[in-house]
Amino acid sequence: MKFSFQNIEKSFGDLRVIENFNREIDHGELVALVGPSGCGKSTLLHMAAGLEKTSGGSVLADGKAIRGPHPERTLMFQENALYPWLTLEQNVALALEFQRADKRQARELARQWLAKVQLAGFEDYFPNQVSGGMRQRTALARAFISQPKALLLDEPFGALDALTRMTLQDALRQLIREVAPTVLLVTHDVDEALFLADRILVFSPRPAVVLKEFNLSHHEKTHDLSEFAPMRREILGLLGISAAAETHTSEPSIHITEEVAA
Repeated sequence: MKFSFQNIEKSFGDLRVIENFNREIDHGELVALVGPSGCGKSTLLHMAAGLEKTSGGSVLADGKAIRGPHPERTLMFQENALYPWLTLEQNVALALEFQRADKRQARELARQWLAKVQLAGFEDYFPNQVSGGMRQRTALARAFISQPKALLLDEPFGALDALTRMTLQDALRQLIREVAPTVLLVTHDVDEALFLADRILVFSPRPAVVLKEFNLSHHEKTHDLSEFAPMRREILGLLGISAAAETHTSEPSIHITEEVAA
């Protein structure tokens, strides 16, 4: 799926959030949106999902204006939003059952996708019986089971500890290789953006404009991001974080907090 954001403006009453945003997201591309809290990143994501309307301009998916949600565009939040009274298998299968798929077939596919995220053997567990990382793996399986053309990720791993987050990033990248959706990722984790993205768009405080775009599509990446150190420093600088603040390399990632927007 190809997204086209054309002259996007967004205001909430007198609060201007996005100003003249123009970008195209190509088929199969993963683009990360990085910027201060409240600058409009999630709003753009929700526009692509069909959950938020523009104040001006248009968002197109494969050349057609987005008018509302569609099964081909899956949105995943930081909160896993699993139903506590359903098992992990039932939670994953529900994504297909909502589309009126055969219930037995949906359950079989749910087991297959849980296995893909290393949750084989946990199908009959309830969300409160597994860890936060396992719940988020379940949410990943649910997001991918319908093999969407576009995956819209709103801080999907933001609530996890650093090691669990990296493990989930690996799982996500493997699933993306298999399904090949177009991906828009909102993240406050600069290292996550560097590891996952083909392109990174760095936003200003609101009203959001793109300060700079970084292209990483030709890099073969691991969690050792030392080759991206100059780019990392530049991104942090654009976000108002001084180089001195990120000299302790033992920290696995740098997050942008509310204070950056101040």
